[in-house]
Amino acid sequence: MIMLDPSPAHDFLRGLQGITGRPDFIIVVSAHWESHGLKVTGSPAPKTIHDFGGFDPRLHQMTYPAAGDPQLAADIQAVLGQAGIAIAVDPLRGLDHGAWIPLKLAFPEADIPVLQISIPKTSSPRDLYAVGKALSPILGDKGLLIGSGSFTHNLYEFKGQELDAIPAPWVTAFAEWMNAKIAANDVEALLNYREMAPYARENHPTEEHLLPLFAAMGAGIGNHESITSSTLHRSYHHSILAMDAYSFRGK
Repeated sequence: MIMLDPSPAHDFLRGLQGITGRPDFIIVVSAHWESHGLKVTGSPAPKTIHDFGGFDPRLHQMTYPAAGDPQLAADIQAVLGQAGIAIAVDPLRGLDHGAWIPLKLAFPEADIPVLQISIPKTSSPRDLYAVGKALSPILGDKGLLIGSGSFTHNLYEFKGQELDAIPAPWVTAFAEWMNAKIAANDVEALLNYREMAPYARENHPTEEHLLPLFAAMGAGIGNHESITSSTLHRSYHHSILAMDAYSFRGK
């Protein structure tokens, strides 16, 4: 519903292109493509997947007709293979809502090629961090990798709270810890957030919505010795969802 509901996070995504500039291509690691083994989309024209139900019917009428790039998918497969990371090309997979919803807000023209990379069901933060690092040469200065998930994501705690409800203390405690570690570039603490962060399991009963963050971190640092992070946005939805966004670059 971030597509339709006015909110600070909606406005942030609308202005994201002004922050990133216009990339030559976009790779999205989305929480909503969990797979057996690592995969990348290889379709030249990935379909728009409406992988949700019970929401505003207008969302089901929306499409995001960005082109894919089969050659780039093959290049990704080769580069990750050189790093010892196996990845399969899926020629049929389209773009799920974790990819096309934020992209439709940030890059509404849909005129930039988009590929999506999956999250293997057995992945850890360190695994996704390694994937991001291996992708860094592909990205260079022309590509953009987006980790699309949610900074906190425990929908079992959604009890009908209003969009602008005061965030729960256990949500803010986790978000503040993560924000401080990102600001300090404490990669090891972040990779071990499950054991170190307050209320980690309460905010992420399962990890898929936070794992894209670690791919973005890895892509940012690449082969550099350290990483520079920037806080792009912070807000909360429905008391339980932290909508934080960050950028990462090597230095």
